[in-house]
Amino acid sequence: MSLTKAPTAPGGPGADGPDSGGPGATGPDVPAERPRRPYDGVRRYARWLPVAPGTVLLLLFLIGPIGYCFYLAFTDLQLTGQASASFVGFDNFTRAFGDEDFVNSVVLTLVFTLISSILGQNTLGLALAGLMQRASKTVRTITGAIVICAWVVPEIVAGFLLYTFFHRRGTLNEVLDFLHLPTQNWLFTLPILAVSFANIWRGTAFSMLVYSAALSEIPDEVTESAQIDGANGWQRLVHVTLPMIRRSIGTNLMLNTLQTLSVFGLIWAMTRGGPGGRSETLPVFMYDQAFNKALIGYGTAVALLLLVVGGLFSVVYLRLMREEV
Repeated sequence: MSLTKAPTAPGGPGADGPDSGGPGATGPDVPAERPRRPYDGVRRYARWLPVAPGTVLLLLFLIGPIGYCFYLAFTDLQLTGQASASFVGFDNFTRAFGDEDFVNSVVLTLVFTLISSILGQNTLGLALAGLMQRASKTVRTITGAIVICAWVVPEIVAGFLLYTFFHRRGTLNEVLDFLHLPTQNWLFTLPILAVSFANIWRGTAFSMLVYSAALSEIPDEVTESAQIDGANGWQRLVHVTLPMIRRSIGTNLMLNTLQTLSVFGLIWAMTRGGPGGRSETLPVFMYDQAFNKALIGYGTAVALLLLVVGGLFSVVYLRLMREEV
């Protein structure tokens, strides 16, 4: 009995046809190329139509004003007494770094941000979030309502409220006098601390909400394991809690810092940057130069420098938030 190889039928597996995998194959392993249709380009551009209105509004009301402000920073534009503005290059920036009032406002801005945002709102928000986790439902409800009410109050209203609190005849001195403790005009003697406390009072609620959400995501098993291993409360906070919410801390610090750098109404209502410029942060200094002294070009240059300061803080926080390799 002889075994012979059967001839391959035309179009069979061994043939050089569509199913053979050879030239011109269009089987499941080698999909055929879809012919280009004349309306493919139209469909590609039609996908942008839903976002086109938002893009136009973004360019018109955000990118446009930023670009115009960038242009004004290099001019000597004034509100009054000037026929037309002229291009002055970097003169406004050179003038700023040589201005003692500008340097003073930069230092006060950093102090204000450090005290009220990085130390005050961040630390107090974390403490409140931790305490509310262990408190009863009634205490959580009352504390949350009080703190959030301060947050939702408009900035200018909060400024006037804290002005009456720190005034020489205000609530704080009345309480100190009742306790037979020395009183003083806090808005005159310690203006930067007064406005920093006001910003802490108003903005702590945001940090509390952020940290409450972050702490609720920590598994109970992790904390219980640390307790079984003998870790006390401080050790659990430093070695367990803080590392696990590190990214929430970085995000909260960045958002709080950027918000604090732009605080204007609170300070203007309480001190207007005084007395003697001792609470004049960069936003207040910028407003004073641009509108009170009518130096729009110079004030806009200060605004750009404030934008750079915020960008530097953001870069630092983003690097700290980056995952360790």
